[in-house]
Amino acid sequence: MPNQARPKVKKSRALGIALTPKAVKYFEARPYPPGEHGRGRKQNSDYKVRLLEKQRLRAQYDISERQMARAYDRAKKAEGKTGEALVVELERRLDALVLRSGIARTIYQARQMVVHGHIQVNGGKVDKPSFRVRPDDVVMVREKSRAKTLFQVAREGGFAPDGETPRYLQVNLKALAFRLDREPNRKEIPVICDEQLVVEYYAR
Repeated sequence: MPNQARPKVKKSRALGIALTPKAVKYFEARPYPPGEHGRGRKQNSDYKVRLLEKQRLRAQYDISERQMARAYDRAKKAEGKTGEALVVELERRLDALVLRSGIARTIYQARQMVVHGHIQVNGGKVDKPSFRVRPDDVVMVREKSRAKTLFQVAREGGFAPDGETPRYLQVNLKALAFRLDREPNRKEIPVICDEQLVVEYYAR
């Protein structure tokens, strides 16, 4: 399991991206790495630049290094550019799509919803965040979980993402449900990453 001991605000600043809504204001106030010498740090090697980009992508999906490496191996076998295939592979994770739909506020919350058995796919309970959703799969909050305060907030749009819902999702928040209409396109996926650098990290 990914190590969650490190405060997410500090982790956000170290990686240069806001990983939670709460981290946004802190990151805007201090857009440099944490620590006494944070402002003076420089990426002084190609390896460090590629490592940082890989860590940024991992953090946005809250996955372990092993999960990341497996996703990369699958992406290598896909048609087209490996980097784009990697991001699409990660975006099809159940927890990622629960986040994108607006049912969860953060990737960490989405993971908990799945692990605790609140989510079903095509009518069957799925408690693995890494479950890969396929086009036309219907995902929804289980009937017995819908009365929970968390899901009442989601139903009223309290966790809805800023901007438009990704076009590859058909979302009905009132029903606490969504469908993956098709494979996502990389340019539609709201993650901050130069995926080519990640490919170069694994290909080294």
